[in-house]
Amino acid sequence: MSFPNSSDLSPSSFILASIPGLEAAHFWMAILLCSTYILAVTGNCMVLLIVKIEPSLHAPMYFFLCMLAAIDLALSTSTVPRVLSFYWFNTREIGFGACLVQMFFIHTLSAIESTILLAMALDRYVAICHPLRHAAILTNAATVKVGLVATARGVLFFLPLPLLLLPLPFCSSRMLSHSFCLHQDVMNLACANTTPSVVYGLTAILLVMGLDAVLICLSYILILRAVLRLASWKERIKVFSTCVAHICVVLAFYVPLIGLSVVHRFGKDLAPLVHVIMGNVYILVPAVLNPIIYGVRTKQIRGRILNLIHTYSSRAAQGSVRGC
Repeated sequence: MSFPNSSDLSPSSFILASIPGLEAAHFWMAILLCSTYILAVTGNCMVLLIVKIEPSLHAPMYFFLCMLAAIDLALSTSTVPRVLSFYWFNTREIGFGACLVQMFFIHTLSAIESTILLAMALDRYVAICHPLRHAAILTNAATVKVGLVATARGVLFFLPLPLLLLPLPFCSSRMLSHSFCLHQDVMNLACANTTPSVVYGLTAILLVMGLDAVLICLSYILILRAVLRLASWKERIKVFSTCVAHICVVLAFYVPLIGLSVVHRFGKDLAPLVHVIMGNVYILVPAVLNPIIYGVRTKQIRGRILNLIHTYSSRAAQGSVRGC
């Protein structure tokens, strides 16, 4: 068995993945990625603004939605600008320390988002199954505490991931399979026993995302039981329709997460294009879809968006008339 030399013990950088054969299309891929990122930033900023200025939305469900928007902004901003610099300026290398920091933010923010989605499911459960106690249980102070607990939980569970990789020796190959840093991806490049890192990473995923998914499913089983006890189908549909937006947001988060996990576990022989696409979908799809889903499903948010668009278009029209 050969041992890595001293230069392998602390690699100065890793090389981000490109798509073989499509190097000439990097500029146009970056345009598409940048447009998607701008859409995500605009949508989530609009959600934050509307919830702030609309008094009727000052409720726990929409405060949780603001937390989701802030998480999506942080998650996409921690990855997409670096990917864009790679596509536009061919800066394929990312420093070892920067890679570990990016990894920490990606996994921690994903864990926080998972916890907030669980809190939103519990909010729906209390609102439907115990409506008289909803206001007393889910107060604004309780919402803030949930946000703090979600943040502490994400940090405590996923801070050890980069710390476990820090002392490991790495092989001569520094090529990642994504255009950003993930724990499984970096870990596979180590030239040492990675069992502690594998076991801890799997345990953290199961105790956070896995447990949250189980509890969300349990919440909706209890919600369905309560809904089916209602007298008429009209009432059942009306009550359950308040959960549709949250169900869509949960699917937008967990489906890319599961897809990316499957690609990492069973997709070693897949084309590099699949890894890159799944990675970008995992980062950007929830950030883009969440504000769209709640914008379509929430009357107050939809109305405020239309009012803002009408106001700005009217001002722009008045400005052009004055210019003439």
